[in-house]
Amino acid sequence: MNKPRSAIKRRRTKGRNLNTPTLRLFIDGTWTPSSDSATFETFDPATEEVVANVARGTREDVDRAIHAARKAVDGEWRATLPKRRVELLYELSRALEGRAEEFAELETRDSGKPIQRSRREIASTVRYFRYYAGAADKVQGSTIPLGPDYLDFTLREPLGVTAHIIPWNAPLNMIGRSVAAALAVGNTAVVKPATETPLTALLLGELFEQVGIPAGVYNVVTGPGSDVGAYLTHHPEIDGITFTGSIETGRQVMHAAAEHITPLVLELGGKSPSLIFADADIASATAQTVKGIYSNSGQFCNACSRLIVHSSIKDQVIHHLVEQVSRLRIGPGIEGTDMGPLISQTQYDRVLNFIRIGQEDGAELIAGGGRPVGLDRGYFIAPTILDRVGPDTQIAQEEIFGPVLAILTFDDEDEAITLANNTPYGLAAGIFTKDLNRALRLATNIRAGQIYVNEYFAGGEETPFGGYKQSGFGREKGLEALLHYTQTKNVAIRIY
Repeated sequence: MNKPRSAIKRRRTKGRNLNTPTLRLFIDGTWTPSSDSATFETFDPATEEVVANVARGTREDVDRAIHAARKAVDGEWRATLPKRRVELLYELSRALEGRAEEFAELETRDSGKPIQRSRREIASTVRYFRYYAGAADKVQGSTIPLGPDYLDFTLREPLGVTAHIIPWNAPLNMIGRSVAAALAVGNTAVVKPATETPLTALLLGELFEQVGIPAGVYNVVTGPGSDVGAYLTHHPEIDGITFTGSIETGRQVMHAAAEHITPLVLELGGKSPSLIFADADIASATAQTVKGIYSNSGQFCNACSRLIVHSSIKDQVIHHLVEQVSRLRIGPGIEGTDMGPLISQTQYDRVLNFIRIGQEDGAELIAGGGRPVGLDRGYFIAPTILDRVGPDTQIAQEEIFGPVLAILTFDDEDEAITLANNTPYGLAAGIFTKDLNRALRLATNIRAGQIYVNEYFAGGEETPFGGYKQSGFGREKGLEALLHYTQTKNVAIRIY
């Protein structure tokens, strides 16, 4: 595995080199240990082996990172012309593209996901930096007609120093979608990656150095959310926060932001449905559902963890699902499998507990339910299907974040809409039907931020992403994301 040489300091014990590298913080364009030299270990979830020792940041390190970001946003980065930001972000995308395989392999070892999934996510991250590079010189205000005695216009100005709290399910890709947008419009960033998956966030710092982006524009402070993340979100010098994670932690972030009235973008998960109508292409709809729930072992916020199927075709749908699931190859992601492990022992135990609760509540186990045969280590759970799920049970209401599909049935369109909306979440929904009028009716009536028709995960870097209800607020991706990293200033001039 290739590592950023400047980020790594090899540990020595009695003159002997150890194979486990130690990664340092990236602050103000330099690699530095934490202020107290403390570290923590990261693990490969497929093997449970240590991948790296990583600097455990402190509040002092957060202060240093914010100071560096403030110096850059008020100085060299502010003085960088938009057309130059275009060039720098585009060069960054090219540099990442040139080392895509290195990043993908590191992402797979850090998170456990299949290597082909990592490759797609790195390619998408390249696209984010390229897409927002193209927008950097096109963010503009407008003139407002007040009459001949006035000239009135608006300016779109950056927020300033932005904090990015990154989850473990798509580590570098989440950085791409938020940091690229923030930098394009002139902000600087302090990134706090998840403790489970900090490696590619640090490696990216090498590319910022390589292409000549000013020091302090991109800073990475690794460490636990309860300390580093909490201090970062409470900090009075942070001008905007982007957080992706659980509802519980999202509430804490909101409380922290309220102290200083800091703008927020929150993406807090989902319990997204896949609705299959009787006229749908069943083979295609079930294949899309399998993709929607078992990609990344169900560890996507918008995974379709509820299958809501018309009662007349339920048996056919289950037959297709079981057949397709039986063909999924499960194992270490680096081996090119279809499904890798969960991220940690904690998540493994949590998902198994949900499966147990579901059965206790009356659900019928159709497939999976535990560790796959032949995998004695790593946090693997077989793709699981639970039928006869009650709409108000825990497994129908709570985000499991694992490879568990709950099946519910409906008899008419109104019931389908009611079931789709019957959770506190509203992140995404899939609709499978050949009736375009029906698809549009449901798209209008389902309260979710993304509606996928006849293809789950349809969309791209250009399409806005965010939730309704307790799935959060604000939007990432697309041009709309830029609105959340700028603020509008109005200038009104009286002409004499």
